[in-house]
Amino acid sequence: MSEAKQNIKLPSHLYLETTNRCNLRCRGCILYDGKREPERNMSLQDFYTITDQLEDLQRATLHGVGEPLLNPELAAMVRHLKKRNVYTLFNSNGILLDHKRQHELIDSGLDELRISLDAASAAGYKKIRNSLLFDRIVGNLRAFRSLQDAQSLTRPKLSLWFLGTKDNISELPEFVNLAADLGVGGVYLQRLVYYQDDDGYGVAREDKSLQDTDDQSRELIQTSQKLAEDHDLRFNASGRCRPVESLHSDTAKEMPWSRCIRPRTLIYITANGNVLPCCIAPFATVDYASIVLGNVFESSLMDIWLGKRYKKFRHQLQTAGPPTCCQGCGVLWSL
Repeated sequence: MSEAKQNIKLPSHLYLETTNRCNLRCRGCILYDGKREPERNMSLQDFYTITDQLEDLQRATLHGVGEPLLNPELAAMVRHLKKRNVYTLFNSNGILLDHKRQHELIDSGLDELRISLDAASAAGYKKIRNSLLFDRIVGNLRAFRSLQDAQSLTRPKLSLWFLGTKDNISELPEFVNLAADLGVGGVYLQRLVYYQDDDGYGVAREDKSLQDTDDQSRELIQTSQKLAEDHDLRFNASGRCRPVESLHSDTAKEMPWSRCIRPRTLIYITANGNVLPCCIAPFATVDYASIVLGNVFESSLMDIWLGKRYKKFRHQLQTAGPPTCCQGCGVLWSL
């Protein structure tokens, strides 16, 4: 390795897609049209090969596109990271969070478990997620919290996530109440990231977005904020701002996407080893090949991080003509 490379450190934050398989077909997800990459669970050995290259790893997010609990080696992956004192978390739909997996995740040392639910009722869940399993998920969460309370455990920290659209925003206040009833400590409102392809791309469309939302939706969010305060719950956006602020466009600022730090501070790897600029990119363009910056099974992470494709991507991000996947950041969705 050259002296220049020896003085460069890889990111301390990793997004790793432990599987791209899923037990749902949500109409707002890129898996809905069945495209992208071949289905694959990442093996434990591949996991070691990747994470062992990240000597300064501090935080690992073990999800991407797919349901992490479908990977039977997930708990072993978490244990490996916790031996290195890496803060470890992932999002799940909660369907497979049965008694066995609850114990596995607690024993693994997992720091944080985020449940993407998007609804406060079975009818709302069916509309958004096209599934009848809402009551099972709520039951799993109630059982998990009871298990934690019985053992006086604070880890993994639980939160509920709500992908807000014009179709489901009316359920947000009851979603906050549900979180309080379950004893979950936090609620997150995610902004819809979309692109429009020839097939209409399910519900992830501009006309479903809460961008610069109407007064009624804004009032629902503010009501939810007040409810969260009354319940002593955290209520946040998924970006670096509060929920109402996250829905405003940043068009007044020139080149808002240029403020994004992700391509310089984190690395995202899919189940097939492709390195992408961030977790938003796959949801923001139909041109998937344009966001693949290398493959970890073909090159080292250091070679990819310092490679031509990554350098070109970072350079374009600082111009008035950023990569296609970045053109909406700060404008159509929050940074």
